[in-house]
Amino acid sequence: MAKKLAFNPYLPSWEYVPDAEPHVVDGRVYVYGSHDLFNGINFCLGDYVCWSAPVDDLGNWTYHGVIFKREQDPAAPKNRITNGLAAPDMVVGDDGRYYLYYFMGGTKMISVAVCDEPAGKYEFYGYVKYKDGTPIGKRNEPFQFDPGCLKDDDGRLYLYTGFAFGGNPILLDGSQPTKKGPMWFEIDTKDMLTVISGDELNYLGVLTGEEAKGTPYEEQPFGEASSMRKFNGKYYFIYSSLNSHNLCYAVSDKPTEGFEFGGILISCGDIGLPGVPDVKHAHMDTGNTHGSLIEINGKYYIFYHRHSNRKQSSRQACAEEIRFEDGKFYQAEMTSCGLNDGPLPGKGRIPSYCACNVYGKNGTKFLSMLKYPRGASPFLTQKGKDREEGPDQYISNFCTDCTVGFKYFDLSQTRKIRVHLQGYGKNCAVTIRTQEKGDVICRIPLDTCKKEQGFLGELPEGLGTKEALYFSVEGKGGTFDFLSFDLL
Repeated sequence: MAKKLAFNPYLPSWEYVPDAEPHVVDGRVYVYGSHDLFNGINFCLGDYVCWSAPVDDLGNWTYHGVIFKREQDPAAPKNRITNGLAAPDMVVGDDGRYYLYYFMGGTKMISVAVCDEPAGKYEFYGYVKYKDGTPIGKRNEPFQFDPGCLKDDDGRLYLYTGFAFGGNPILLDGSQPTKKGPMWFEIDTKDMLTVISGDELNYLGVLTGEEAKGTPYEEQPFGEASSMRKFNGKYYFIYSSLNSHNLCYAVSDKPTEGFEFGGILISCGDIGLPGVPDVKHAHMDTGNTHGSLIEINGKYYIFYHRHSNRKQSSRQACAEEIRFEDGKFYQAEMTSCGLNDGPLPGKGRIPSYCACNVYGKNGTKFLSMLKYPRGASPFLTQKGKDREEGPDQYISNFCTDCTVGFKYFDLSQTRKIRVHLQGYGKNCAVTIRTQEKGDVICRIPLDTCKKEQGFLGELPEGLGTKEALYFSVEGKGGTFDFLSFDLL
């Protein structure tokens, strides 16, 4: 059976699963993450869901449904809007069961649920606690948040937590952010709950705030999103820096100390890559990010999320292959082909929502929880309010002098392109380039069309096996919904 085509976002366009922690179990990669709602007023308003795919067919994702509901936690506050289920992680216990470590707003604790299957119905299990039974987070420690887990080769289990953003009074709920970076706890594998590393707080040495100044962490200090992975005998701590849009890493020979800053893994706006110096010049609207690394069949991938709908709380799961050489990871760029193991084929229909570059003539924004005005920028959205009513995402406000880019395609045998739009425009055209600031290779005249209509153009011969496609609107006053395009 042929593999399914993989592209970003790798889940259906109606699904919003950020903060992904991928884990391979019995030949499948399972993704555990938060669950946003389209146009949600806040982060993480949905119950936990799980998706998985065969490791040799990373475009073929299966939905396993809701695996844990918020109300199953006895400490769940009544107010769901400000107290959602945040980023979880999963680890397999000595008993062969699957333990989900998670944080719920309003509790200050790290909770645990358990299941006999990786994507079954999890049951509430308990709270991570000190030996005297006090849950961690209940001794006025720095804020516990975004748990990451590592069960080492020697069987020892470590939990990593922390939150260094001091300007979030709703989330902090009276707690203090960490001023010394992420914390770590060793957990007793007999019960998967009890801290055995002592009553004193232990810090990983990944620096933040004032302590980061004058060190290699100064430009990318720890913010949140703790995740730990082990490759070739070394420990890689993945985190979101205080600038929020970058996933970074630190590396050590030990799981609890000696970490040295490694670099940026990915930015959710490609910030830091050549020609992208800051948020305004980002390739997409930016916000927070969270994810992790995984090795699959000898290749390494970084899982992260992007933002849609002109606000931070409609986040979608993406992944990229990442270069890993001599123990070092190199920043990956955002692409449309993601997990596809190479460029997308130059034949067939491509939905516009797999664009990896979306920005207007005035650049991009770092998003807030409130939608910014439509203005002169294109943006990802959907027609319905939820997955049942609006299953297909698209790009709205595709307007004059904007840019919508897709990477990458094998266009060596592609001769024509048909762009599917609906909207308004007089004396307008779609222009297509293979480089962001390059020459126009195709110009397609447009007409006003109140319903979806395809507009056909010809591509030149001599295009390569790894090409980008950048679409823009030429002419005053053109404003369209960009739905899809066909490569012929």
